[in-house]
Amino acid sequence: MPEKSKTDAARRATLLIFLVCGIGLSSWAPMVPFAKIALGLNDADLGIVLLSLGAGAILTMPFSGVLINKYGSRKVALVSALIVALFLPLLLLAKSSFILAATLFVFGSGVGSIDVSMNAQAVLVQERFGKHIMSSFHGMFSLGGLLGSIGLGFLIKAGLSPAVAAVSISVLLVLISVTQFKHLLPHSEEHKIESGTLVLPKGPVLVLGMMCFIVFLAEGSLLDWSAVFLQFSRNFDPSLSGVGYAAFSVAMAVMRLTGDGIIHRLGSAKVVLYGSLLAAAGFLIAVLAPWAAAAIIGFVLVGLGAANVVPVFFTAAGRIPHVPPSVALPAVTTLGYAGQLAGPAMIGFIAEVTSLPVALGFVGGLLFVVAFTYRHRD
Repeated sequence: MPEKSKTDAARRATLLIFLVCGIGLSSWAPMVPFAKIALGLNDADLGIVLLSLGAGAILTMPFSGVLINKYGSRKVALVSALIVALFLPLLLLAKSSFILAATLFVFGSGVGSIDVSMNAQAVLVQERFGKHIMSSFHGMFSLGGLLGSIGLGFLIKAGLSPAVAAVSISVLLVLISVTQFKHLLPHSEEHKIESGTLVLPKGPVLVLGMMCFIVFLAEGSLLDWSAVFLQFSRNFDPSLSGVGYAAFSVAMAVMRLTGDGIIHRLGSAKVVLYGSLLAAAGFLIAVLAPWAAAAIIGFVLVGLGAANVVPVFFTAAGRIPHVPPSVALPAVTTLGYAGQLAGPAMIGFIAEVTSLPVALGFVGGLLFVVAFTYRHRD
């Protein structure tokens, strides 16, 4: 196969792996209310259970780098995708909160591992292209968020049981992953990933990491709580409760697919300022306006605003003076994913003490902190 064709095939395959990750993770969003009702969980109990997903992902991420060093990112991506596909329907079959938490832990491990491996592939493909194309990969992940959240609800509305609908999604994930495996770049073309001892973040790395934590928390709170909010606070039909995360994912996908041009025109500081303010406004509109449509509009604004903030943070992490990227990037990334995958458990505790709208409004308040903390940076 000619080199250009091989590179193009690798790019398409990597895009589809990002799609698999997005579909797999977001399919959990409309399943949360079913699990909550089936097990009789209150918001605090659900928050504790949801913590398992984040714990599995975060604890697996450091080991994923070791596995990629040994076996290559495409093998790790395939195995991780199969784990996600296998455990997705099992989330609805759990008979107790403990079993659900354990299943979520393994599911989260698969999500964390595929996230690391697909980004490793994306770096390789981008190097081959010789230009910045990373936003398109993350845009495909957001598109997967749309397809997963609204697709599972559509299958349920069509008459399938939630478990059968989840199995259908899983079959699709397996088919995509297996067919695209051969097109991913082999281990022989990968660079060794540094695997030194962990360094605790401090100074500007810690500040940047905490801002990344907040923005990822905003994303994660919609993944885990938007369907619950729409169903129990805005009286949405269960089969339509995933539409909020779907709307958020569409907005984020559009903005990420056009993000490189936006950052080039406005500059990174303005993208963070305007984006964080817009996302904060979205949360406040969703929880303060009593109309169902306002909640969807609010989630769209969150997607539009937050989409390009994290790419700016990752770029900034690689440019912190006197701090090697090999130290800054893993620290910022880990703190960020802690916000997305573990942070929503905090929402459950706040919601139990106050209410879910108050908890989501609190996230909006944190985004104002991000906007005005980063305003003097570039």
